[in-house]
Parts: sequence; C-alpha cells; structure tokens
Amino acid sequence: MKLRRPRPFLTATISGALVLGALAGCSTAAAETTSGTSSTGTTTTTISEVATTTDDALADNEDYTDLAALADETWDTADETTVSLDGDSATVSGDGATADGSTVTISAPGTYRISGTLDDGQVVVSSEADGLVRLVLDGADITSSTSSAIAVTQADDVSVVLADGSSNSLTDAATYEDTSEDAPNAALFSADSMVISGTGSLDVTGNANDGIASKDGLVIAGGDITVTAVDDGVRGKDFLVVTGGTLDVDAEDDGLKADNEDGTNDDGETVGYAALLGGTVTVASGDDGVHAESDLVIDGATVTVSESVEGLEGAHILVASGTVDVTSSDDGFNAAGGTSTTTDGTTTTDDTAGDDTAADTGTGQDSAAQPPADGEAPTGGEPPTSGTMPDGQPPQGGDGGGGAGGGGGMPGEAAGDFSLVITGGDVTVDAGGDGLDSNGTLTVSGGDVTVFGPTDGGNGTLDSAGALTVDGGTLLAVGTSSMLQTPGDGSEGWVAATFDTLVAGTELTVVDSNGNVVAEVTLTKDTQSVVLASADLTTGDTYTVQADGAEVTSVTAGEAG
Repeated sequence: MKLRRPRPFLTATISGALVLGALAGCSTAAAETTSGTSSTGTTTTTISEVATTTDDALADNEDYTDLAALADETWDTADETTVSLDGDSATVSGDGATADGSTVTISAPGTYRISGTLDDGQVVVSSEADGLVRLVLDGADITSSTSSAIAVTQADDVSVVLADGSSNSLTDAATYEDTSEDAPNAALFSADSMVISGTGSLDVTGNANDGIASKDGLVIAGGDITVTAVDDGVRGKDFLVVTGGTLDVDAEDDGLKADNEDGTNDDGETVGYAALLGGTVTVASGDDGVHAESDLVIDGATVTVSESVEGLEGAHILVASGTVDVTSSDDGFNAAGGTSTTTDGTTTTDDTAGDDTAADTGTGQDSAAQPPADGEAPTGGEPPTSGTMPDGQPPQGGDGGGGAGGGGGMPGEAAGDFSLVITGGDVTVDAGGDGLDSNGTLTVSGGDVTVFGPTDGGNGTLDSAGALTVDGGTLLAVGTSSMLQTPGDGSEGWVAATFDTLVAGTELTVVDSNGNVVAEVTLTKDTQSVVLASADLTTGDTYTVQADGAEVTSVTAGEAG
C-alpha cells in the first residue's frame, strides 16, 4: 500500500450514509467499552494493561538473555577438542569426548570443533557437569539412520556455533529406534537450553519429526539456517527467540513454535513464548507459520510467512517494528488458541490458550461461517449495492455510534484474555479467513498495516471479540462486505464503505475532495469493502473511493465514538 500524506496531519473520523460507523463488529452482541476497557460476558480486558512495548511484553517471561549472551562468548581455540568425521568412523583429539565407530559421545563441558562427514552416525552430548558445551560445526555433514544427527541428552547449556565460511548439514532417520517420551525427536535435538550462532550455514532435514528442537529454551542468534521437516520446523519449549541470522523453514506442521502449555515455570515466569527480535525469517508451513502458547513478539525482524493455515498465532501478539508479510488460508493473525485446520483438512486441537474462533471445518473458514439465524447478518450471497448496508445486516454496536469498540466474533462470544497489538512496522496480510483476528482486543497505534481479507462471507477482514482501536499508524483493510468491523472508541479518523465486487487487479484509491490520493492499493482478490484509518483524514471532509480512477462511492468524514 502506498500512502500520500499531506501536511498537516489532522485527526478525523467518519460518519455518513455510506460509512458504516454504526457497525461496531460482526455480531449484535458487540463488546461494551468504558475508559479503554472491553467487557463481554464474564471476561474483561483492560486495554491500558495490554503490553505495547517489547520490554513490557517479555517482562514476565522466562529471561532468554543469559542464553543469548553465550553466543557472544569467545574462547581459546588452543583449548578445543577436535572431532574428525570420516564416513563410517570418527577420531577425537583432546579431552571430553570419545568415538566408538560412527558414534561420538561428548561427556564434559568444553569446546568441540566438529568437521568431516558421517554417512550413518551420530554426535551425542551427555554431560552431567555444570558448564557450557560448545559445538563448533566446521564443515560437518552428519546423517543418522537410527535417530538424531546431533542429540543433546544432558548438558548445562549448549552452544552450537556455525564456523565462519563453513557449510554444515544434519539429517536424521525417517524412523527412530527409540520413540519413548523423553527420547530425541529432531535432527538437531537438545534436552536442555540451546543457542545457535555464527556466520556459517546449516542445512537441517527432519525426516521423522522436527528439524531443530529444544525441550527447554532455544535462541537463534546467527547463521544461515535452512530447515525442512515433516512436523515442526524449529521448536523451543519454554521459549523460542530469534535475534539474528537467516532462517528459512519449510515444515509440514508449524514452522516456528514455542509449545510449553504449563503457563508458568517454577519461578512463576511465563513460558511458551516466541520472540523474533532480529534477522530474517521465512516460513512455509502446513499449519501455523509461527505459534506461541503465550506471547508472540516481533520487533526488528523481517518475517515472511509464504504459506500457512494460520500465519501468526499466540495468546498475546505484539508487532513493534520490522517487516511482516503473512499469507494464510485461514486467519492471518490469530490472538487466541484452540483449534486449527491443517492444509490436508485434518484438525489439531490446543485448548491451552483459550477457545479460538478459527475453523476446524477443513474449508479455511472461521467457525463464524454458519448459516445466519433470523435477524443476523448474512455470511455470503450477493454483495451489497454501493452505498447501502449489506442486505439483512442490522446496525451494530447498540446505539449505532460505533462506540462498542468494534466488538466482533459470534453473537454472545466473550472477549477473553487475548490481545493483538501493532505499534510499528510494515505489516501485510493476505488471508483466506480472518485477516486480523483477536479473541480479545485489537489495537493499532503505529506502523503501516495492509490487510487483504477473505472473499467468503463467513470471515471478516478485521475480527475482534473485544475493542478494536486504531489510534496512530495507518490501517487499510479490504475484503468481503460480510462481518464488516470498523474502529471504535478512541480511534483516529476512519472511513468505511461497501460496494459491488471489484475484481483482483483493480487499483483501489481513496482520494480527498481536492483529488489528492490518501491511500491506494492494488487488489489481490475480489473485494467488496474498504476500511481505512489514518491521521490524514480530516473531520467533515468528503472522500471518494475509486476503482481504476472511476468513482465507486463517496463518504464523509465525521467522528467515530
């Protein structure tokens, strides 16, 4: 999306016959808002208490920084133990490791430089002593026919360093000999905390399950890493944090995942969180692109989810900066938990983060995609005529002022303890289901957000069970006219309109009364509505929606709420 921003910036809101300011959401049971508090049913979420900075979002989470700091530690290469791999055997020079045929066992803290090829073997780390085990992969190519290529079964902490200029490869077995609960289950596996760093490359193939997995915390701080896996690509338990490097993941289940379902650890800290704080991450997945049981934070990373069912999922999602581009067959962003649908139509269920409105129908549709009851909004059928309310869709939000904070979801759905917050960055979503979906609140206070929503009537381009607030930044959302949701109390200027279907490839623009372009976007799919929130909209002015330069409809800026 390109924005033309005339000065001065003036806050404006919209009213008028063609502006659906009365639409507070996609159900008649919209959330009530009072002083920034969204309340529906039995759950109340206070907007002011939702984390809007990375420091606040991660404040109660288990601290990853000590693990990440291991990537910056230096060591004396003279103290290294060298491990030379040679086809079906290995040779060890130094202390702390032994070789038995094609199996190398590391039993003590220290630095181990591993080079060469194992056609069918394994490196095992089993160190009971306190202290760091550092594995320097320097041209290591390890394949196993029985288990993980590298399996850390016990250690204090593990640092995997990809040596400068090196190319490394790890490939596990298609079937493991040991499939017990605590057995390794990834090509690169650690039972304890692990950090991966360096400037070399690493190619990981998970033939049986995951590509890279830690049953504790996992930090990726550097390297050029490619992961292919038949299950999850990269998985941490307590946390998964990316601070640098390049990570390219192709996974049949979740791409990146933090899956501790306990909620908190023994110290009362939140676990099951994912944070992408740097580097470049590219994901193609058969389920979630990035999944966190608790918090999901993006701040400074470049994240591309090229294929997914649900792009980004977590109980609390924060985008503070960076570039995010998500393509999904179901929800693009999903602040919730619950049930999701894989690309082959099977379902997976995770109730630890709450009840998701996402589908398990195998159609990529939200669970809201049900035949409408009498008096409810339609979920499909013919698009509305330009300048009219969708056929049979009553005004939402109680008093018709949009003051319900944009509460969406199914009728009677409670706003839970979930949040989706965007405070900065460049965010683009192309979703087959809901574009931005929160089972709690949805807040945009910065950044440039473009959402290409669904074409079917059972989903919404914007969908929050609680308050939808846009106060800062720019939000442009285009998609179906059904379940249309607009910003609520406390929002900056916005316009919203429905119209007859515009086909993919159409250049949609919003222009002011002087013919200046406020926003423009090339549609990627058939579209029946636009919602634009921007500080560039001036109260009382008239704006025109155009398709390839021809007027579609006009709206008048007023005040929402």
